[in-house]
Amino acid sequence: MSSPVFILGGYQTDFARGYAREGLDISDMMREAIEGALQDAQVDVADVETVHVGNAFSELQRQQGHLGALAIQVAPGLWGRPAMRHEGACASSSLAVLSAMAEIEAGRYDVALVVGVEEQKALPGDQSSVNQNAAAWQGNEGISCTFMWPAVFGLLAEEYNYRYGLNRAHLNRIAEINYGNAKLNPLAQTRSWKFTDLSFTDDDVANPIIEPGTRRQDCGQITDGASAVVLCSARYFEKYSQRFRKDSTQVAQILGWGHRNAGIKFSDKLERSKDHALVFPHVRDAITDAFGRAGIGDVMQLDGIETHDCFTATEYMAIDHFGMTAPGESWKAIEDGVIERGGALPINPSGGLIGGGHPVGATGARMIVDAMKQVTGRAGDVQVDGAQTFATLNIGGSLSTVASFVVGVR
Repeated sequence: MSSPVFILGGYQTDFARGYAREGLDISDMMREAIEGALQDAQVDVADVETVHVGNAFSELQRQQGHLGALAIQVAPGLWGRPAMRHEGACASSSLAVLSAMAEIEAGRYDVALVVGVEEQKALPGDQSSVNQNAAAWQGNEGISCTFMWPAVFGLLAEEYNYRYGLNRAHLNRIAEINYGNAKLNPLAQTRSWKFTDLSFTDDDVANPIIEPGTRRQDCGQITDGASAVVLCSARYFEKYSQRFRKDSTQVAQILGWGHRNAGIKFSDKLERSKDHALVFPHVRDAITDAFGRAGIGDVMQLDGIETHDCFTATEYMAIDHFGMTAPGESWKAIEDGVIERGGALPINPSGGLIGGGHPVGATGARMIVDAMKQVTGRAGDVQVDGAQTFATLNIGGSLSTVASFVVGVR
C-alpha cells in the first residue's frame, strides 16, 4: 500500500443485548459505538472529517434508512461532516472501511469514522431471517427451502462433499471451537450458552437439521450490534503520535486489502468454478490481493485470522482459500489443531459469527476491531500470544461480495 492507514481505536457493543427489549433502537447502538470508538482512539469528535456507515437491512428491520444522517444525529459533534451509508449484505461495513480508506489515501481527509450497525432482534427471528433473503436474488435462486441461508450454505457443504469428500465431524468441530472461544469473550452473544456432549454431533435432537447440509450448531447468530473504528492518515498520525509514545501503546495499521465481487446467484458461482481447484476463485483473489499489498508471502506469516463463519461450511471454505491447506483439504488444519487457540494459526479467537454473534452490517467493522486489539495486545482473555499480524475475511450474500484485510503494527 502506497499510503498507510492507521487504526487509532475501535469499539464493539455487547452482542448479547437486545436493544428493543430495553426500549432502545438502532440509533442508540450507533451512538454507543461512535462514542466508544472516539474514546478508545483518544480522538476528539471535532477531528473527524468524514463518516461512513455500513448496514444491510435497516429499511426492512426498522423502516429506517438515511443512516449517514442518523450517525450525525446521534453524535451532534459531527454536524456538518460528510457522511454516507454502504450496503453489501454481510460485508457492508467492510465496504465502509474500504471507502473511508480510499478518501484518506486520496488525501481528501485525514480522519475517518466508520460505523457498522444492524438491529435484528426487534422482529421475531423467522421474520428477520426472511428479511435477510434480500441479499439473495429474489425469485431466481431456484432453491426450494424454508430458510434461504442455511439452505445455501448447506449446498456449499454438499459441494465440498461432491468435489473432495466431506466429513461432517469437521464442521461440528469448527462449531465447537468457535463456541468455546466465545466463552472467553465478554462481548460474545453466546458466552453463557450451555451445551451437552451431543451438541456437536449429528444427533437429531441435540443438533437438529435446519436445512439439508446445515444443523443448528452450524449457524451463526442473528443479533443486534454495532462496531466502529477511527482511521487516520500518516499525516494525522505523525501529528499526534507523540502521545501514543508516551503511554507505550502500539497503534495498528491496515497493511493490505482485497475486494472482489461475483454475481448474486449462488449456483452460477458453483458452475463457473466447476473446473477450478477452488470452489470460489474470486475469494482467493481477494485474499491474495490483501496479502500482496501487505507484503505477506505465505498465510503462515499471519498470527491469526478473523473469518466469516456465518455457517461452519463458510469457515471450512475459508481454510483452504486462505491457503492453509490444499483445495478440499481443510479438514487437515482442523484435525491437526492448527485453527485452535494455541494452534499454529488460530481462527476466530473472538468466537466469530457462530459464537460471537452476527449483526450483519456490523460484522466487517467488528473483525477490524478484533484484529486491531490482537495486534496491539489488547484482546484480553482471547489474546493470541505475540500476535503482530491478523487477517480478516468478510463476505456478503452467497460469497457475492468479498473483502479481506491484513492488520498489523509497524
